[in-house]
Amino acid sequence: MSALLSVEDLHVCYGKVEAVSGVSLEMQAGQIVTVIGPNGAGKTTLLAALMGLLPAKGETRYDGSDLSGLTTEERVRRGICLVPERRELFTEMTVADNLVLGAYTRWNERASVERDLQDVHLALGRALMTKPRLLLLDEPSLGLAPLIVREIFRIITGLRELGVSILLVEQNARAALETADFGYVLETGCIVLGGKAADLVHDPRVIASYLGGKGN
Repeated sequence: MSALLSVEDLHVCYGKVEAVSGVSLEMQAGQIVTVIGPNGAGKTTLLAALMGLLPAKGETRYDGSDLSGLTTEERVRRGICLVPERRELFTEMTVADNLVLGAYTRWNERASVERDLQDVHLALGRALMTKPRLLLLDEPSLGLAPLIVREIFRIITGLRELGVSILLVEQNARAALETADFGYVLETGCIVLGGKAADLVHDPRVIASYLGGKGN
């Protein structure tokens, strides 16, 4: 089975500083894949590059097609959508208008606004208006109370059941690994560890660095 998303030897630079160095990863349709790591590891940069917001070197293939040269808007039309860490909401607009803005590629399907509004917070709801096949989530639990964090991860699991594949960048490593099928650890721009999420959550290196323990 060919991967829904395949990234090979991705490099992203800010000037002369390389923020992402030779990252390779892949995910299948219907999966939740998480990328965990410390602040400054390059997680947000990775998602921005996949969305076409930053120039990158390497090969990125989505649903068998090379994404090189495609604009962000073209990637959205192909079914990729990013919910950024800072949410990027238009605070002067109403909730409904923010959601409708997310539906600019499918103006005739506005009936789902109420459902999206009920099920997810505004930023995630706006992303869902594009009917994505691949959702890139950047720190969805950032700044939220524990009770709301549990609800957010419940929603993420529910989205997979609706057919949305999710690449999840998250500092809450335990919640991310307990939700995901597969995980990668990104440190200083490089993938240092990857495997099934159920295995990583018991890996002594992950426990020591990200789960608040010393391992076995």
